[in-house]
Amino acid sequence: MKLLSRNGWILGLAAIFALLLVATKLIQPNFGASGVESLGRAALPFAFATAAQAIVVIAGGIDLSIASMMAVASVTAALLMDGASDAAVIPIVIFVLALGGVMGAINGLLIVLTRVPDIVVTLAMLFVWEGVALLILKAPGGAAAPWLMQSIVGGVTIPGIPETLTAWLPKSVLVLAVAVALIWVPLRRSKLGLSLYAIGSDPMAAFRSGVSVGRTKVLAYACTGVLAAMGGLSLTMSTGIGEPIPGPYLLASVAAVVLGGVVLGGGRGGLLGPIIAVFILRLVRMDLTLLSVDPNVTTIIEGTIMVVVVMFGGILAARRRR
Repeated sequence: MKLLSRNGWILGLAAIFALLLVATKLIQPNFGASGVESLGRAALPFAFATAAQAIVVIAGGIDLSIASMMAVASVTAALLMDGASDAAVIPIVIFVLALGGVMGAINGLLIVLTRVPDIVVTLAMLFVWEGVALLILKAPGGAAAPWLMQSIVGGVTIPGIPETLTAWLPKSVLVLAVAVALIWVPLRRSKLGLSLYAIGSDPMAAFRSGVSVGRTKVLAYACTGVLAAMGGLSLTMSTGIGEPIPGPYLLASVAAVVLGGVVLGGGRGGLLGPIIAVFILRLVRMDLTLLSVDPNVTTIIEGTIMVVVVMFGGILAARRRR
């Protein structure tokens, strides 16, 4: 019972997602493993953006420049991979992830050193990183390594298990799970992870307990930058090119973070709930498309859901502070 009460929100989100899958099957009887695979690839950049946003929100901040950092990572990867050998791809990926960490750390340092609110600094950096992306590539271009693109296409193959079963586990979801776990699991169990929750709950109390608030905040933004770079890489892997114009990942990431149970203002939540929330929001969009709803109306409905979720999260955060 204690486990159920502790993870009730996540279990509720999982139940909603399962019901939506059933509804999708009723709307489109042909919906199957290929549909789940398409959903996984479509949700991949949004999931990385949401995981990135969740870490900094847990630490009591917010990052409005995530989509722009994703654009910088996307065009950098596409430009460096264009014509590169297969052996050079892994070093390029490592460089792009390091670049993301540097961009995030710069955001964090500016916030700590200037003491300007996170929302103001990251709003300004949104335009800075967008400009950097456009300097690297003025228009969509470059290329992704073919084997890297194939790593998120199709279902997972497991020896000894029929492909009809493994096809329901998309490679994109496996890549997402492994990549996020490599960042979040060590972070969550480390002293830094405890510090993130501490400064998110009460920065003054954390400081009096010996937590270096400034250092923790910078490292939180650096982790956010690395995950944003993963999102940019996944975007290049999905499309095969680099996209210098930031996509619609900012509001979507904030909405998924709030829907996933992370409290605006910090101190509570994790990454599993927000990632499930991403798939819920993407599946809602898919269902609206299958119902032949006008794309403009679909955008209005999707935007309304996001705004309502964010407003609700803001109200809950305000009540919690009072």
